[in-house]
Amino acid sequence: MFDTHVNLHGDAFADDLDEVLTRARDAGVRRFLAICDRFDSFPAVHDIAAQHADIWCSVGVHPHHAKDFTGLTADALIDATASPNVVAIGETGLDFHYNYSEETAQLDNLRTHIQAARQADLPVILHSREADTLMADILEEEMAKGRFKCLLHCYTGGLDLAHRALKLGAFFSVSGILSFKNAHAVREVISTLPSEQIILETDCPYLAPVPHRGRRNEPAFLPDVGRAYADLMQMAPEAVAELTERNALRLFHRIPAS
Repeated sequence: MFDTHVNLHGDAFADDLDEVLTRARDAGVRRFLAICDRFDSFPAVHDIAAQHADIWCSVGVHPHHAKDFTGLTADALIDATASPNVVAIGETGLDFHYNYSEETAQLDNLRTHIQAARQADLPVILHSREADTLMADILEEEMAKGRFKCLLHCYTGGLDLAHRALKLGAFFSVSGILSFKNAHAVREVISTLPSEQIILETDCPYLAPVPHRGRRNEPAFLPDVGRAYADLMQMAPEAVAELTERNALRLFHRIPAS
């Protein structure tokens, strides 16, 4: 299995990262993508990837932090991708729930990341919360300028964004939210998307899936995310693990398949 979105560089795993990774590997997780959410955190994120043969990383600025990096350029992001450990741009996107950064800063940040992804020929990882229509509009507008791969991660948006993004070739990742008792709307949307565009993630250290609710989330719980998707789509968990890993390797094409 491939955990395509983990936050390994923060305080949550500072004391026991090696134990966390051992548990995940014992659970069958063979690849990890460590996510960068602040450009000044990139050296720490990259160090984790460089120290482990089964971990890769991204480079980017989360929309919450867009206000702190208003001078970020596409060239700066592209320069970071010179390392073979960097396989994606982001996480970037739009978040109008918390509004930690003003809309203008978020929009500029998003477009800068898309430009870098297009030029570097790497997928861009997108966070979208309470921004469905604007996100869909920007993706369509930017795709018209030149194609790029994109992943709408931890997808909890609506049908309209999902289907508009799907027409652009977007991938979607599902997290522990899919297993939550009250996540009926998420399951309804995800069930309409082709399995060939779905990948799995934990997005740890939060969003632990059932039966781990209330605990710190970690990559070892990825099989539980897979089981939630398998139950939704009436597939065997083993088939989900194989399919979603294959999908992830199509998206993150820098990562070797063996």
